[in-house]
Amino acid sequence: MKEPRPEATADADERQDPPDFEELTPPEEVVRGDRTRDDFFDAVLGLHAPATASDVADRADHGVDAAREYLEWFERMGIVTRVSDSPATYERNQEYLNWRRVQRLREKYTADDLLALLQTEADRDDEFAEELDAESPDAVAIAARASETGRSVEDVWEDVSAWKTTRRRISLLERALQAGSDGEADERTAV
Repeated sequence: MKEPRPEATADADERQDPPDFEELTPPEEVVRGDRTRDDFFDAVLGLHAPATASDVADRADHGVDAAREYLEWFERMGIVTRVSDSPATYERNQEYLNWRRVQRLREKYTADDLLALLQTEADRDDEFAEELDAESPDAVAIAARASETGRSVEDVWEDVSAWKTTRRRISLLERALQAGSDGEADERTAV
């Protein structure tokens, strides 16, 4: 076996002093590292009502001071909006999240792909309207529809929820098709 190069070997002093393991970064911090931001981002995405920094810290399993810093940063980025000052409460900015989804759709799919996806969702929308005998998911009286059709309330509720999801997808796909990459409206139209 060949001897290592001189610059790759420890000198006599280094061999006598073992490393100070107390000065090393704890393993939990190495593993978490930049994950802290993601933990707070995930916590914010899960908000369905305004929340304080303490609420967000609990959801993210981190400290309140860190939550305040990330919430302020997320507010500057447009991810959350502050709804009150004392105590400071925040809610997720759904418009920002929708904008982000539209950008990702535009990055991932061609216009033809987006049109095909839109057609699929439009067909699903028509199927739900026919099946639930309503013009929109909000017009469905879930308990009454379950009683009329002999289905469970839960089954009808799941269909209504799926219909609402379909409508949200249609809206995002239409927005992705409307805005050109340069910010101008695209010349193509979805039929």
